[in-house]
Amino acid sequence: MRKNKLRAISLAALLSASISSVLAVDSKEIKDNSGATYNPLQTAIPSLSISPDAIGGGMGDVGAATAPDYNSQYWNPSKYALAQSKGGFSLSYTPWLRKIVDDIDLVYLVGYYKPTERTAIGASLRYFDMGKINLTAPPDASGTVVENGVAQPHEFAVDASFSMLLSEYWSAGVALRFIYSDIFNGLEDEDYSKAKAFGADISFAYRKPVQINEQESTVGFGVAITNIGNKVSYDNDATFQYIPTNFRIGGSFEYAFDEFNRLGIAADFNKLLVPTPYGSRSLYASDEEYNEAKKEYEECKSIRGIFRSLGDAPGGFKEEMKEFNFSVGLQYSYARKFMVRGGYYNESAEKGNRKYFSVGAGFHLMIFELNAAYLISIAQTNPLDRTLRLSLGFDMGGIKSLFGSSDPVEEE
Repeated sequence: MRKNKLRAISLAALLSASISSVLAVDSKEIKDNSGATYNPLQTAIPSLSISPDAIGGGMGDVGAATAPDYNSQYWNPSKYALAQSKGGFSLSYTPWLRKIVDDIDLVYLVGYYKPTERTAIGASLRYFDMGKINLTAPPDASGTVVENGVAQPHEFAVDASFSMLLSEYWSAGVALRFIYSDIFNGLEDEDYSKAKAFGADISFAYRKPVQINEQESTVGFGVAITNIGNKVSYDNDATFQYIPTNFRIGGSFEYAFDEFNRLGIAADFNKLLVPTPYGSRSLYASDEEYNEAKKEYEECKSIRGIFRSLGDAPGGFKEEMKEFNFSVGLQYSYARKFMVRGGYYNESAEKGNRKYFSVGAGFHLMIFELNAAYLISIAQTNPLDRTLRLSLGFDMGGIKSLFGSSDPVEEE
């Protein structure tokens, strides 16, 4: 049974992320083809870092400063206060690792509502199903392998947000989140436990219309710190791991060629606000320095770790800068009804090596909006390669108008 637990742990770690592990292991000196040290940041529950929707996903995973939409809860909840629509909700579906298995999925349900012109509330539920794992006991004396049940690891998070206008163009938002991870579902043992955490988001957004060639274009800016919360344990508090606290900052510009044709460009920079693993022994002058660095990493509290993460890379400033990922995306829209998207995401080869292009399209009617995105990895380490994401959104203002409401409906 012990071997089954270890195998389940390893598989759950693989399914959770390509660059993270739920195991407390030492960082080893692994070299990539260029000879650089491979030292990725490690977090628990890394499924929280998977972008859940097809709008931002179709633009290379950007969303800090793009136009408010149903899925702003994930990217930057303060954008809801800047939305012109009264509210809406969306359901997104992302199959995962389809080249390997067929039962791993991420489902994301999100919605928002503006009770006043200056305030908005939002909520979301994301559920990550890691599929089924057939458990077997070690062979008995006769060499027979005995089936020992089925495990179904899963993770979910539920949250709520509040945002408000600070001025005509600025907004701020906060969100609170409950996070739950059970990678040992079906495995009964006092050595292992379910991971639970509470997280919070703080965000700001800016959007301002500008007149260019007698057409109204838009500039935007956004910043969000998400998943500020406690460390979690999978082994009944024997060891603890950080949740993926993330810093995101971005800008956007949408240019209107005429009344119908618009082109938007957006870019985001991301950094996980968790301490950098202490690295290999070769980075330190003595065993004492190495052991001290290891102890500091393991015992550092989550809030202190946020500040520590800004300058603790064993390789110094050069390595610290490699922990920033960037993404850039484009969107062309016709009459705000048909959208075509594309984007690129880049992560250092030493910090996970996620590099991919994405393409997407969307179709918007008065009541609903359908979006799709497809990811094309240019590195072999991305389990989302060739993944199709789908999002179906419903606009509350459009539904009211359909049933004869006299309230005017403004489109974003």
